Amino acid sequence: MELTDADLLARVIVKGDQHAFGELVRRHQSPVRGLLRQLVRADVELADDLAQETFIRAYKNIRSFRGEAKFSTWLYRIAYNVFRENARKRKELVGIDESQLQAEVDPQTTDPGLRHDLMNALANLPLHERTAVTLCCQNGLSHDEAARVLDIPLGTVKTNVLRGREKLKKMLAAWATE
Repeated sequence: MELTDADLLARVIVKGDQHAFGELVRRHQSPVRGLLRQLVRADVELADDLAQETFIRAYKNIRSFRGEAKFSTWLYRIAYNVFRENARKRKELVGIDESQLQAEVDPQTTDPGLRHDLMNALANLPLHERTAVTLCCQNGLSHDEAARVLDIPLGTVKTNVLRGREKLKKMLAAWATE
């Protein structure tokens, strides 16, 4: 029987079990790396570096996890903070209003042309919308969970989901007729 995230967390916190943390990393590294790749506009090397920093911080701060949200939500919050710190250093956040967010996408699309256009459309969304799209649609977070990760009001998340969807629909309108 496979252990739950909660069981693995207990082993890490109580026993310092590094193998249990390794299993948590194995389970969550793809979604975390995916989120970071979207945020850094597909710079794979940078996304991998930020993901590594995310898991290092998670391990160092594992005792601060209170269980009020899912482990993945807590991890996405750390990843988003790591991204923001890095972006500030690179001055990518200048002038960006981080109080807005969201959109919709099917990351499992099998048509390579559609997938390419979708990734380009996502990359052209403002950072706050791209972040929300990735969290809610690709990583499956609820609006409430995304609001916690991004530390913004739930209403803001909902509003921006609608805005992001509208923008993506316009950018991908040619695919609707095919």
